Amino acid sequence: MMMVFRVSLLTAALILLTPFTPAWTQAGLLGRVTRLAPTELAVGKPLAEGAYEIEAGKYYRLPIRVDGSQELQLVGPEFFRNVWINEVVINKIEVRPLGLDSIEFDAEGEATITFVPIRPGRFELRVPGTTGESQRVIFNVKG
Repeated sequence: MMMVFRVSLLTAALILLTPFTPAWTQAGLLGRVTRLAPTELAVGKPLAEGAYEIEAGKYYRLPIRVDGSQELQLVGPEFFRNVWINEVVINKIEVRPLGLDSIEFDAEGEATITFVPIRPGRFELRVPGTTGESQRVIFNVKG
């Protein structure tokens, strides 16, 4: 009985002395970010040079830049429902949402989205109301 108590006390002491860090930090996930080429929103210009080839379970940073030529929006409910969003940074303000459906820009500026894809597949962000291939960003997520 005394031996069990000492082992339990030792275990409790070790747990209390171990600094608390979230599991993704312990795994180093958020420390190894892959910076993606920026998406550029401007009237009459393609959003990206090509599709993004990314992997599920890796951490990415996507800057979205807008020239302010027009009020523009990017929608992508399937994309946003198949990634874990760490944060969205707009004008040095960090937002940690539970989810997104779209992001809209009323003026010139930049937003940065950091995320981890959680499901393989082909997903897109696009300018609503457009049909051109250049007005969508494709994310090919490998498993």
